[in-house]
Amino acid sequence: MRMVSAEETRNSLDFPALVRTLEEAFAGDAEVPVRHHHSIPRPGEQDATLLLMPAWDTNGPTGIKIVRVTPGNAERGLPAIMGVYLLMNEVTGEPEAMIDGQMLTVRRTAAASGLGAHFLARKDSSRLLMVGTGALAPHLIEAHASVRPIREVRIWGRNPDKAARLADDLGSDEMKVEAVEDLQTGVEWADVISCATLSREPLVRGDWMQPGQHLDLVGAFKPDMRETDDAAVKGCRIFVDTHAGALKEGGDLVQPLEAGTISKSDVVADLFELARGESPGRRSEDERTLFKSVGTALEDYAAAQQVLQRLA
Repeated sequence: MRMVSAEETRNSLDFPALVRTLEEAFAGDAEVPVRHHHSIPRPGEQDATLLLMPAWDTNGPTGIKIVRVTPGNAERGLPAIMGVYLLMNEVTGEPEAMIDGQMLTVRRTAAASGLGAHFLARKDSSRLLMVGTGALAPHLIEAHASVRPIREVRIWGRNPDKAARLADDLGSDEMKVEAVEDLQTGVEWADVISCATLSREPLVRGDWMQPGQHLDLVGAFKPDMRETDDAAVKGCRIFVDTHAGALKEGGDLVQPLEAGTISKSDVVADLFELARGESPGRRSEDERTLFKSVGTALEDYAAAQQVLQRLA
């Protein structure tokens, strides 16, 4: 069995190719059961979450990701996401590869946001606001820039010093990156707003949003978490990675659904429908779009196969 390091995983998952790989996977017919989702109490900090995410194809390998999300790791200077991906032979079931789960997760998660933006963000989007400074943030910026002509990036985080350090690390001649302390100003300025936090209170307000913006919601993966208020959600055409996952787990949709602010019919389409051409995605330059993702084993499965193909 091949052990694939984080560096090998990242090098095998360049975003232009990975976004295409995910689009093909969502248009395909792999089997993806609902993931197992278990809370693990952690004394003195937020509960951890254990995720078991299987997927397979009749003519392809079987895969499963085992990952734990530990919010308290932020205080330890460690990534919140830790795990591995096991890929097994399509005929014998023999384990073929154990892939670094943390890198696989952040790359496929960011690529899903890139795929969402491919269908939903204005084609001329050049300004990105990144809300959050965790492990996902640099990957999300890179993924969005792979599908839209992003030239300016502003980063907001609860810790301004961390936002400033991340901006310094990511700035280049091709892309101007700076930290901002006023979230409202950043939201009003952006073409694309990408959020990847573990917030339990709304951050992005609907009355800050402008016509034509695309809102990418990646964090808040539990029903009691929230990155936006009701006005932001209600003011957008809503899309999700999967209906089953986003409408059950993502607080940004679960809470307004329970309150009656929106209904399930307000969710226009998921990535399956977008990739298969069953929904046109963005319809005009002025409409606001919202893409909520909570992740699906299909993304891991497709990404893991790309890793093995690149390393062959």
